[in-house]
Amino acid sequence: MHRKKGFTLIELLVVIAIIAVLIGLLLPAVQKVREAASRIKCANNLKQIGLAMHGYMDANTGLPPNGVYVSNGSTVAATVAWSGLSRILPYIEQEALFRNIDFTMGYNVQPGISSKRVAAFICPSEINDRGYGTDATFGNKYWTLNYAQNQGTWAVLTNKLAGMRTGDGAFGTNYGYRPADFVDGMSNTLGLSEVKGFTARVSGTPTTLTFPTTPAPSSSATLSASPPFGLAGASLGALDPAKYMHVEWVDGKVHETGFTAVFPPNTLVGYSSGGITYDVDFVSATETNTGDTYAAVTSRSYHTAGVNSVLMDGSVRFMRNSITATTWRALATRNGGEVIGDDY
Repeated sequence: MHRKKGFTLIELLVVIAIIAVLIGLLLPAVQKVREAASRIKCANNLKQIGLAMHGYMDANTGLPPNGVYVSNGSTVAATVAWSGLSRILPYIEQEALFRNIDFTMGYNVQPGISSKRVAAFICPSEINDRGYGTDATFGNKYWTLNYAQNQGTWAVLTNKLAGMRTGDGAFGTNYGYRPADFVDGMSNTLGLSEVKGFTARVSGTPTTLTFPTTPAPSSSATLSASPPFGLAGASLGALDPAKYMHVEWVDGKVHETGFTAVFPPNTLVGYSSGGITYDVDFVSATETNTGDTYAAVTSRSYHTAGVNSVLMDGSVRFMRNSITATTWRALATRNGGEVIGDDY
């Protein structure tokens, strides 16, 4: 009798086990390569946006304002709430989209613009690359983004106390800063940095101007009316999981297209609601009411150990989570006169 040639069940299982082990060894390497590629693409997006900002500045003698607002002494109203990102569209090969914008009307009544996905505003690592809101014609009304403008360290817009002053960052409402405004030097000032789409939001009204304290490195901030978040006298509203930050690239409000340097990159700002701890941002007002606007809008990313940022000189840097709050805040001011640390 002749025995048939072939694999025994044991031999087959051994081969499968070997293949599984090899896949297990290769998968982390593949994921690292994929993440490295995403990070490079993300940096290229920021480089393109940084150059576009310079192109806009050269053509208009100043940077684009992130929304335009007026005050009658007691209330604040948006006149042209379009974001700074919407104004640089011609410089990122989006001339056709830009030409269809009517800047005399609100972005909320132009879904043909606001619903569009702009690839240069999206990091390849973003897990929520999708639209937001509903529109009968276009499906979604808005689209998310991952690159936000530096609007300073804490105060974004003060109406009652300082007569419509903007913050100390590179971008502000109503006014586009010029090179001469960057006393600290454009190479020492943050321009834009990464944020995560669909970040949860908590609002409130601080009755004092206490600057939030910063948690120790590698620890978390707890959003409350007392330290470690440090909002003395704040009246915090309940978290609404349906209210998100960074879902409208057309909107000039800080919680949509801005960030502040209250906390270093990727700091977990925890807010517990319904047994779930959310990583949230805080904004005291939405720039369209009587209150001054203070915001803790943290730069975040899906990259390992840090975020991509572009400085105002156009150079892209990978800012590590280990950067100190002192250095991060110094980089966020355009004319603070700080000595920048060497930890970035």
